[in-house]
Amino acid sequence: MEKVDLNPHDRLDTRRAALRQFTSFTGKVALAAVPLALGSMFRKAYAGTKNTQDVFDVLNYALTLEYLEAEFYAQALLSPGLIPSGAANMAIQTISRHETAHVNFLRTAITDAGGTPVDKPEFDFSAGKGSGEGPFKDVFKDLGLFLAVAQTFEDTGERAYKGRAAELIGTGGVLTAALQIHSVEARHAAHIRLMRRNYGSGVGNLKPWKTGNLSGINSTAVQPSYDGEENTSQAGVEIVNINGFPISMDAATEAFDEPLTPEQVLAIVDGFIVP
Repeated sequence: MEKVDLNPHDRLDTRRAALRQFTSFTGKVALAAVPLALGSMFRKAYAGTKNTQDVFDVLNYALTLEYLEAEFYAQALLSPGLIPSGAANMAIQTISRHETAHVNFLRTAITDAGGTPVDKPEFDFSAGKGSGEGPFKDVFKDLGLFLAVAQTFEDTGERAYKGRAAELIGTGGVLTAALQIHSVEARHAAHIRLMRRNYGSGVGNLKPWKTGNLSGINSTAVQPSYDGEENTSQAGVEIVNINGFPISMDAATEAFDEPLTPEQVLAIVDGFIVP
């Protein structure tokens, strides 16, 4: 806690007192009840440091995206013949477990803090808003298309977490957990790109990272997830050729990922949610 809160002692008495509180649970409280005790403790510790409803809004926003990804991979793994056996299948199983863990964590965090998790929407992974006839209608039949959509979801999720991280400043462990999920989404995106190269579904020389606003996907439908990544100025500092170093535009855009606003993210996922 001291890494994310400069005054944890003022909030939680002292570390020694806090440890005594936990010690008193020994033999008295079942292990399953400990998360509830932690939730109560953190509610008291950070009461008033941030508008609680604002925090719930951000967490439910993240939860909706995690629902999308978790359901996407679950359906893919149930689609006969879609994902080759061996390393590819194992990778998608691992990513699927990660997304499910994110869902369960966010639901628990919201509930333990006294909030109400949003319900899982009904999804249409064809991006047809429930028609099943969107541009990705064969997403669970075509491996290349599946990997392209997976990359887009991971890239969108990574930028979405970045876009709202500032709203969690002052929430202590909540911000830390959100950033931990954010970095995992980025790793997923990099691995999906590797899979696309291995299975020949990448357009051009697909890299593990984003270059400009190029998706490496032969579909304009995914472009909103990449728009803005061509930015070469950070905090008012131009990165191209910075301080006389030969930094190209491509390198400048690759060195920084850009956030997405909630409005941009909701517009991207709108077609995947059944009204």
